[in-house]
Amino acid sequence: MIDVENEPHPEWPIPVPGVMSAILVSMDDRYLYLNNWLHGDMRQYDISDPHAPVLTGQVWMGGLLGKAPEVNGVKMAGGPQMFQLSLDGRRLYVTTSLFSTWDNQFYPEIRERGGVMAMIDCDPANGGMTLNPDFVVNFGKEPNGPSRCHEARYPGGDCTSDIWL
Repeated sequence: MIDVENEPHPEWPIPVPGVMSAILVSMDDRYLYLNNWLHGDMRQYDISDPHAPVLTGQVWMGGLLGKAPEVNGVKMAGGPQMFQLSLDGRRLYVTTSLFSTWDNQFYPEIRERGGVMAMIDCDPANGGMTLNPDFVVNFGKEPNGPSRCHEARYPGGDCTSDIWL
């Protein structure tokens, strides 16, 4: 069983709950990936033994806990939301907007900064993840003002697709 503990927050009367809105299993059925939108982290679990999942990677990329990183000069706003894993399991692309009304309530700074798409480098052989320091798509610099990004798809399919080119 995977359990994400609530986290204290100085401005909240109750602890911040974990909010996972998406999960994904790698092509080889070895890793499970999940987003934790309010806390702000992406997680990788080794599920080789599905009765005893093991956390093998965790990357912070926004959230309410004050752990938002800066990538290539861009400070992330929002929390990890939608994600796509490459067919080889080495690249996880993650966007930071859930719904504009929820974004505005929990992450008001996303209105001015916009959302981002980041890339997480994954190690499919040994487990583990790192935020790629050179890759960020900044939707805050769009011509018609800051934009948000929700979902992105690989043109040739990813590990959640049943169509590959």
